[in-house]
Amino acid sequence: MNAEECAVMQNSPQKYFPKKDLREAWSNYTSDRLKKNRSKEKNTWQRAVNIASWVSLILCGILAVWGYQSGIFQSVETMQQFVNRFGMIGALIFVLIQIVQVVFPIIPGGISCLAGVLLFGAVPGFFYNYIGICAGSCIAFGIARSLGRPVLYKMFPGKMIEKYLTWTELKGRFLKLFTLAIFLPVAPDDFLCYLAGISKMTVRKFAIIILLGKPLAILLYSMGVYQLLQRAWALLGS
Repeated sequence: MNAEECAVMQNSPQKYFPKKDLREAWSNYTSDRLKKNRSKEKNTWQRAVNIASWVSLILCGILAVWGYQSGIFQSVETMQQFVNRFGMIGALIFVLIQIVQVVFPIIPGGISCLAGVLLFGAVPGFFYNYIGICAGSCIAFGIARSLGRPVLYKMFPGKMIEKYLTWTELKGRFLKLFTLAIFLPVAPDDFLCYLAGISKMTVRKFAIIILLGKPLAILLYSMGVYQLLQRAWALLGS
């Protein structure tokens, strides 16, 4: 149907449809247009997220090169000395970055967890990671609970959504699967927080799982990669 025919149909739809089928045909027509508009919005949002992810990775690379050339990244001690100059402001900025990267997952969570341990030390870094990730997870849950399923399709690939959406259809099992995924860093937990928001999970259960489950995942992420990085530095220095 070309544009001219569409205009005629909108002005005189009786010429195209019998009277008894007019309402159904018009409903299908407007529904198709709505789906096309939603598809365009989804593609635009996903492109923006992809661009933001690439920009973030490029900025991280530039920062890494600058830090290495300036001597800040020569060792863990030099990095911590640099960050300590900013006091609690540096810690607050880092927590805010952690919150943002959970709500808008454009930076891999493992990288930000590692950064917390390297910049602030094992115990403070773990503490700041925990605050930022838990806060971001609760915000993601709240966004999905308020806006519903469409927000998932705007922010995440359709294949990922369809893969994990079946979890919510398993009676009584989603809570167990979600808990296991949060305790062990083997699934896209940022996405799962949004998925939990559209499920029947209560806010109380979600908060308990996040507060109790995140410490182990953060520890495995940050300390595991930290040990590997320490060995790499030792090999490079020898």
